[in-house]
Amino acid sequence: LYESVSYRLRLIQIAAYKSFEKQVSGFGSAPRYYGVLKLIQANPGIHQMRLAEAIYLDRSSLVPIIETLAKEGWLERRVTSHDRRVRRLFLTEQGERDLAVLDTQVNRHEAMMTLGFSQDEKTRLLQDLARIDTNLRSYLVSAKGE
Repeated sequence: LYESVSYRLRLIQIAAYKSFEKQVSGFGSAPRYYGVLKLIQANPGIHQMRLAEAIYLDRSSLVPIIETLAKEGWLERRVTSHDRRVRRLFLTEQGERDLAVLDTQVNRHEAMMTLGFSQDEKTRLLQDLARIDTNLRSYLVSAKGE
């Protein structure tokens, strides 16, 4: 199995998450959903459906995550003036402040994970992961149409 990219990625994902949870505390559910929060921060007003697509989730799977983060004060859902059914996502002011603090913890964890990597090696790793992501997205789009 160690020759399997899928298997190795999954193992690393589990280990990265466990080590991250050990390092970061006091942020409620946010560490688990850090990527979601960063996407909302980078795309204020993002539609829930678009966010779900970006992170490979069904909309129904994303809803409980959004509800949890909203209850904890990280984000808010706002209706649009032209369509009251559409909910746009925004970080709250407190969410923005807390996310800046969480960013420090994330950066510390990232540094630990890539200890010993040169900048070129990190760049190459990210490029390779981006290629895998592109392949998976292409496959999922084509499989959706079948």
